[in-house]
Amino acid sequence: MSETSSRKPDEPARTSLNPLATLPVFFKLGGKRAVVVGGSDGAAWKAELLAACGATTLVFAPSPGEKMRGIVAANSSIVHFARRWAPDDLREAAMAVADLDEPQEIADFRAAARVAAVPVNFIDKPHDSDFQFGAIVERSPLVIGISTDGGAPVFGQALRTRIESLLPDGFRRWAAAAKSWRPLVAAKGFDFHGRRRVWEAFARKAMADPQHAPGSDDLDALLAEAGGQPQRQTGTVTLVGAGPGDPELLTLRAVRALQSADVVLYDDLVSPGIVDMARREALKVSVGKRGYKPSCTQEDITAMLLEYARAGRNVARLKGGDPMVFGRAGEEIDALERQGIPVEVIPGITAASAASAYLRRSLTERERARRLQFITAHARDGKLPDDLDWKALADPRATSIVYMGVRTLRVLADRLIAEGLPRDTPAAIVERVTWPDERHLVSTIDLLPQAAADADIGAPALVMIGSILRQAD
Repeated sequence: MSETSSRKPDEPARTSLNPLATLPVFFKLGGKRAVVVGGSDGAAWKAELLAACGATTLVFAPSPGEKMRGIVAANSSIVHFARRWAPDDLREAAMAVADLDEPQEIADFRAAARVAAVPVNFIDKPHDSDFQFGAIVERSPLVIGISTDGGAPVFGQALRTRIESLLPDGFRRWAAAAKSWRPLVAAKGFDFHGRRRVWEAFARKAMADPQHAPGSDDLDALLAEAGGQPQRQTGTVTLVGAGPGDPELLTLRAVRALQSADVVLYDDLVSPGIVDMARREALKVSVGKRGYKPSCTQEDITAMLLEYARAGRNVARLKGGDPMVFGRAGEEIDALERQGIPVEVIPGITAASAASAYLRRSLTERERARRLQFITAHARDGKLPDDLDWKALADPRATSIVYMGVRTLRVLADRLIAEGLPRDTPAAIVERVTWPDERHLVSTIDLLPQAAADADIGAPALVMIGSILRQAD
């Protein structure tokens, strides 16, 4: 049989994969035998793991520890033999795990495993092992394994924790549904593209609503869509609080919304690191409103939300900070609801909370700051609003947070002083809070405007006024 190839005989084969330190595989152990040698806590964990995978697990340990004794007593599929292992114990085993220290004993066990054709893992000895156990994220039947090739197990565990925080437990139900529905989908006789449409739609539904328990109605809708009889569906819009800038401050629910969105509309105040969290295939559109520069109008943004949702797209509308704090979310919600488009709001960390944490000063204190008030110092005409409650703002026992106040800071400070706020009232301005280039100034309400101008503080920046800043550095 001949083989044709455009590659020259001395040319190395090309591959789209980078070299892998290990091959990730998943063993089916149901109804099979596994062998564990040793009675340590590490051996006990491996015995429990193998039994959880359905294996009849034989443990050989003359003096098992307390943890091993407890696991054996609690699990009928784990059988303990109070003696050393023997070569015949490995016969017909699917895999073996050993917690051994002496080089000769390790060599003997490896040789016996080779004769029995059994892959073996030596606990904490990756270089002697045929395979390794990775850190496991368990949403069975969805199972994720993480390996560092034995180089950094603690790092692998930290990654597992991070991934677990991003995977809601509801994915367990979706994965189980996929397993039970697969024969039903196959029986419909769809071609490759039809089957792919089913599972792509399945993935979108699971990502969009992981806590929903999938049922027969969901399967019927998926099959109808793949069979060329899709019911026209309206998309959804999720207003997502992107927080002040640091991607680490994004909520888990916000991350899931980004990863399930077909379209992402993002403000100019949203950091690139947060936009990058959206799935790669999503359409990403900048709709930032930049002061005194060419920008999208609010009407433009609302029209886009309606257009994409009517086309059946799931839209994530990323707003800096919290959508419900000076984010004009109400206008978008009203327009969407009037057109019958489902809309959800995911709150975010507003800049005031982030700045307070950065300065390590509470926004409220029992004796000094009994009230917290948020205002905007920027009206539609770009000037200081005329209808502010100046008596409340001049109250020395209040903490005032001023959004969009850089351009009107001098006028604001003069008016507050004229209304009775002491000139030496502590005040701060925080620029680009939580961003890598964050800056802040702490001064008094009288001196802050000039200090901010001298330092060339620009937007986005937040002004904080109140006695709670007196001890801020």
